[in-house]
Amino acid sequence: MNKAELVAAVAKRADVPASTVDSVIAALGDEFVDALTRGDKIAISGLLTLERSTRSARTGRNPQTGESIEIAAANTAKLTAGSNLKKAAAAVPVQ
Repeated sequence: MNKAELVAAVAKRADVPASTVDSVIAALGDEFVDALTRGDKIAISGLLTLERSTRSARTGRNPQTGESIEIAAANTAKLTAGSNLKKAAAAVPVQ
């Protein structure tokens, strides 16, 4: 599902104009970015938790040459599925 499909589905389910849903999703994305920039944790109960995580500096290896390389420390975004998402994924049969 891409953004346009999500906007259409939410607009239909909530019975609101697609332009309103698009604005809300854009604002939500902006708030997620701002919260991660500040180092805040976002928790939507049962759905997801989003937080900034730090990856330590480490030594890696170039797979083509075998040469050791230093990988710098970095901040990353960590998304954890909530209980409702986990239940929904578990309910789908494995193919």
